Amino acid sequence: MTRAAVLRGIGSYLPSRAVSNQELSEQLDTSDAWIRTRTGIGQRFVVQPGESTSDLAVHAGRAALNAAGLDDVAAVIVATATPDYSCPATAPAVAARLGLDGVGAFDVGAVCSGFIYALAVAHGLVTGGVADSVLVIGADCFSTITDPTDRTTRAIFGDGAGAMVLTAGQRDEPGAMLGFELGSDGSREDLIIVPGGGARQRSGTRVEDVAPYFAMQGKAVFMQAVVNMAKSCQAVLDQLGWRPDQVDHLVPHQANSRILAATADQLGLPLDRVVSNIAEVGNTVAASVPLALHDAQRAGRLRPGQRVLLTAFGGGLTWGAAALTWPHPAAGQRNS
Repeated sequence: MTRAAVLRGIGSYLPSRAVSNQELSEQLDTSDAWIRTRTGIGQRFVVQPGESTSDLAVHAGRAALNAAGLDDVAAVIVATATPDYSCPATAPAVAARLGLDGVGAFDVGAVCSGFIYALAVAHGLVTGGVADSVLVIGADCFSTITDPTDRTTRAIFGDGAGAMVLTAGQRDEPGAMLGFELGSDGSREDLIIVPGGGARQRSGTRVEDVAPYFAMQGKAVFMQAVVNMAKSCQAVLDQLGWRPDQVDHLVPHQANSRILAATADQLGLPLDRVVSNIAEVGNTVAASVPLALHDAQRAGRLRPGQRVLLTAFGGGLTWGAAALTWPHPAAGQRNS
């Protein structure tokens, strides 16, 4: 038998403040119908003043550890595009607050694809014998980097965190991570970007010439997301010898309801196999996939041994996919 990284527990966390489409329409030139038609989103959650990415990550990480029945892991990976600070990384602080003193801890930056990338890294640590257990967290607070006057980005993004605990096991047991595919295209970095705040600005560009907020070219991103998520999923299916009709659940990054539907169509999957919670939480960036997966678990949709396909697309440009079989039931927690 072959050593594998096996899912042992999953958890998630949302901030306490929900922002409805109606509330946004009172502040911006928008409406509930406009937002729902274009994105499928009905509400999103945002952090309170003083609350940040590490706070959400700690809550989700603790829930995943509890679900796995573990007090300790060998490493912590935090996927985020909104770290608490540009330096240091967020993961060491998260590990310390979880009581995981002295463990390896680092961040992964691949924006909305971050959780898939982090899972692949954790898989490598486990299968390579570097770590017997890894806590993988996706957490973002995009409400802190979106333009408060931009109806498009404010309507799309929400804050949240999701986490999974992977431990060493065997490839033939339920919960095993079975395949990955990762990709990128840095020549299109301008499609999804926060121009201000980085070393390029600080190395000489005038501050007033650089926008401090997140920006996205929506139409171009739509096509890139559908093509590359479908392509990445197909690559994993080909690795494993799975036909699309043998996939029980597709859990895509919750970018936009139309992107989810188009990706499923490209793969020949019916919509009832697509896991989506975008209407309730919006686009939560690196937290998106684990949040959707945990919600599906809590709703009783996932059964042991079922084949689950994960995929995401984000800034970079980056994309990826991963496949696993669902493990036996484990407790899971979320604050809402």
